[in-house]
Amino acid sequence: MHIDFNEQQVPDATTLLKFRHMLEANKLGEKIFADVNNRLDKAGLMMHGGTIVDASLIAAPKSTKNQDGKRDPEMHQTKKGNEWYFGMKVHAGVDAGSGYVHTITGTSANMHDVSETANLIREDDELVYGDSGYLGAVNQPAIKDDEKKSRIEFRVNKRPSSHFSL
Repeated sequence: MHIDFNEQQVPDATTLLKFRHMLEANKLGEKIFADVNNRLDKAGLMMHGGTIVDASLIAAPKSTKNQDGKRDPEMHQTKKGNEWYFGMKVHAGVDAGSGYVHTITGTSANMHDVSETANLIREDDELVYGDSGYLGAVNQPAIKDDEKKSRIEFRVNKRPSSHFSL
């Protein structure tokens, strides 16, 4: 943005929000993300062959005290551990060799992590790493019924409750 903090003020929240809405309306965020990934790939910084998959919850306001008097219909609630969350999930596919994010998707919070796995895998991936939220990924129709994706090796952590102690 070429802001010289010694001479200029940081834009206020309204200005940043308008800028964000302009990016969203023109789908520029996706284009910038694709361009950065393309540049990383051309520079030889993406290793390919393996992906780490994970998801994070993003909270949304629960309040209905807004202009429409309603909650955002795309947001839902989910329980993680013993706590309830309202919002959405961001799912990320990360290059296992470099740690750079190559794919991002968003869903409502109540979507299970494993349901987005197929969308986070690249064409040349041979190995996928994930936490216990990705158990059963090989049984997802988008993976099981795909000739290439069905041959990928999945290394998924077991749930802590499935470990035995001596």
